[in-house]
Amino acid sequence: MTIHSTVLSGHGVLDDIGYLVSNKQKVLFVSDKNIMRIAGVQTLLAKIQSQAQQVLVIDDVPPEPSDLDVLAIADKFDLRGAEFVIGVGGGSVLDVAKLLSALAHNESPTLDELLAGTKVTQRVKSLMVPTTAGTGSEATPNAILSIPARETKQGIISPVLLPDYVALAPELTTTMPHKIAASTGVDALCHLLECFTASIANPVSDNYAMIGMKKLFENLELSVEQPDNLEAKLNMLWASYYGGACIAHAGTHLVHAMSYPLGGKYHIPHGVANAILLAPVFEWTRPLSVPKLARAYELIPGADLSLDDEAKSHALVQYFTDLVRRLKLPASLQELGIGREHLPDLVKAALDVQRLIKNVPGKVEGADIERIYLKLFN
Repeated sequence: MTIHSTVLSGHGVLDDIGYLVSNKQKVLFVSDKNIMRIAGVQTLLAKIQSQAQQVLVIDDVPPEPSDLDVLAIADKFDLRGAEFVIGVGGGSVLDVAKLLSALAHNESPTLDELLAGTKVTQRVKSLMVPTTAGTGSEATPNAILSIPARETKQGIISPVLLPDYVALAPELTTTMPHKIAASTGVDALCHLLECFTASIANPVSDNYAMIGMKKLFENLELSVEQPDNLEAKLNMLWASYYGGACIAHAGTHLVHAMSYPLGGKYHIPHGVANAILLAPVFEWTRPLSVPKLARAYELIPGADLSLDDEAKSHALVQYFTDLVRRLKLPASLQELGIGREHLPDLVKAALDVQRLIKNVPGKVEGADIERIYLKLFN
């Protein structure tokens, strides 16, 4: 089973993509209502429909999808006999598309079995086309779902979920609203930096992280301020892809562990939750990762390279605070209507994400997580 992807990238890369599904009996085209309004997506769908014998369009994937949403899709649409799955959209769409590529296989476990720990071992062929530069889902072995019954999120993880093909088409990202472009960009930054500083970081993930962070620091604000700048948009797609590749080789840690309850229970968009947590979490973890945070700081255009590592690590945390403000993203939970009375539930839920807590570059306890959350109420 394929556990690597062929990456196609650049403006116009979708023009000749139809050959991938030529003569396929049944193709699943997975997206959401907003993405389907993009002219380039309609053009892509027409190309697919001209090549495949049957194209089943699933265009109602919700933001922050839950296990119930995926079950509803499986009940509504006949996935049997599908030979190819195409996901076009943000991380939510791509995660669902990856799951459907597994569930459409004749030998697939059920979704409930996958959530209980049964491994994905087979899937049908797939192509992922991200329309946001943030989650890196097209490069990860993960599919993340909200679990309303437990008010959190859970990842279904298998290298088999990596798609056969990825297309990075910057023209599909130019219509992203400012807030989405900004928050998904911060999500990519969290992937890169958390994997870079994780206890399970390694030379492969470090290399991806350094390449991705350089592209991101140079292009994030430019891509938000100039939505038609295709070069900046493509560089952000690559930064996001490298963030996903980091996850495939290492793993995120405390920002994501603490953001999961904010998305699972309070339905705060994932990138926004990460943006709120970015500076406070790395202020706490900074003493545990000074050399690596200093290396990350050196990648920022205009960084003061005369500083020692300790000062560079402090400067990086301050950069994160300033970056979130410049991107006009929320900086506190009060701005999102969440009060301090929710603090005990948030701490407990974050501690439950042991899959990520174990990647923190030092020992973290409930009191530490509580102190970080408290900073979000100031």
